[in-house]
Amino acid sequence: MRDYITYAVTLVTITNPFGTMAFFAGFVSDRSDAQKKVIARQTGLAVAIIIVVVTWAGAGILAFFGIVPAGLQAAGGIILILMGLSMLNSETPKSKTTKKEREAADEKESPGVVPLALPITIGPGAMTTIILGTQTLPNVRDRFALTAIGLSIAFVIWLTLHFSTALTQVLGRTGIGVVTRIGGLLLIAIAFQMLAQGLGSLLPGLAG
Repeated sequence: MRDYITYAVTLVTITNPFGTMAFFAGFVSDRSDAQKKVIARQTGLAVAIIIVVVTWAGAGILAFFGIVPAGLQAAGGIILILMGLSMLNSETPKSKTTKKEREAADEKESPGVVPLALPITIGPGAMTTIILGTQTLPNVRDRFALTAIGLSIAFVIWLTLHFSTALTQVLGRTGIGVVTRIGGLLLIAIAFQMLAQGLGSLLPGLAG
């Protein structure tokens, strides 16, 4: 149960629904309320599909590239530490979208899938977290549990975007910043544990 809770907290912190909401507001500022709801639904559905695919195909990806779980765990810890530091500085880690991605979002009818779902919501950090979760909890029953957690988070993301206008008015920029910083602190703590476990497995002499 503790592993499930840690996984859920890590994934929801990395996907950062409130950070996604800030980008969503910028991408759909000129859309009608009906269009905003459609894009929110598209984003939530795309996030759900990506999570499911990575959850069930992650082990195969690792095996194909010959990556050992401990190596991914150590590398993932470093990635999450950097993301957490950026969140503590009140920068959404997903803010590093390229100019080309932003222009593409403006040209497309809907930015729900690209770039809102991928790579803004589900980026390298989220994918690493999902794959590591499947390595820590490798049983089929665990895989279904991780899938359920991922789908629940996708549902939360959809709700956040669906009610983004009201939530932005209630929380304001200050409130969103506070939530982001708290999430960043939690993420750094979890990331250091991941890094230590990964290095401990790769370099057993360090434990001595």
